[in-house]
Amino acid sequence: MNQFEDMQTFVRIVEAGSITKAAEQLNTVKSAVSRRLAELEKRLAVTLLTRTTRSQTLTDNGLSYYQQCLRIIDDVAEVESSIKDGNCALAGTIKLAAPLSFGIAHLGEALQQFNAIHPDIRFDVDFNDRKLDLIGEGFDLAIRISHLADSTFMARKISQIKVMLCASPEYLHKYGTPQTTSDLLTGHQRLKYISEPEQWPFISEGEKQLIRVPSIMTSNNGDFLLQAAIKGKGLIMSPDFLCYKALRLGQLVPVLADYYAPISVPAYAIYPQNRHLSQRVRSLIDFLSQYFGKQPYWSVQG
Repeated sequence: MNQFEDMQTFVRIVEAGSITKAAEQLNTVKSAVSRRLAELEKRLAVTLLTRTTRSQTLTDNGLSYYQQCLRIIDDVAEVESSIKDGNCALAGTIKLAAPLSFGIAHLGEALQQFNAIHPDIRFDVDFNDRKLDLIGEGFDLAIRISHLADSTFMARKISQIKVMLCASPEYLHKYGTPQTTSDLLTGHQRLKYISEPEQWPFISEGEKQLIRVPSIMTSNNGDFLLQAAIKGKGLIMSPDFLCYKALRLGQLVPVLADYYAPISVPAYAIYPQNRHLSQRVRSLIDFLSQYFGKQPYWSVQG
């Protein structure tokens, strides 16, 4: 019994869309492919596909098995390619998850540059701010911007994010430029990211203060809030990777920079600790760490 061939056959059945088409592509008879699938499901003691006369659908177990098969097949191809070519050529698919705003603003160019070096790498990228089940959803790695507390993952720091309080010149002209933290309590309003704390931390005369500024708008998307801030709708606490262009263009300016208790959040590439890390994924993590680095190109003073 060849388990690797079982995996290849199963992947072919899924991607062909039917046992009949898979048999044609594998140059064998339909009964042989059907029997192999039945034996595979019996050995695994699960149903991988629900089949009717007109269609087939992956079960949850089938989807998980399919994703794992793809990874193993890619890993084998990577090993054989490196031996055959003698130059450790990287090939296969990397399934990657990243926060929406960071991913769209910064990850695209990084992946294109990595692809220029390794053209046989394929990417399956999910831009999403929800917390993902890396193992259950078959991701090779994810980018997370937070202080990690989950020991089930391995992590490699790829950059550092600074969070800044800022506002547009138009807003400050209308509501006044705060000179001290107490000025925030006199008619100011904020644009609040949904998971942001209700109170902002400041340092005044060596002591920490927590100031609550009423929210005029709340959203789960930082780009949306940034555009509202540029249009003068409120104060915003924004990561520098998002607001750096607006600051450099003068569309936003730092507020109370001498008072704000600095928040710096690491950006990590994370992956399950119990999973073999392929050379292609390891190379991508190394590349991202160098690409963004300790002093990323979006760094601003404020």
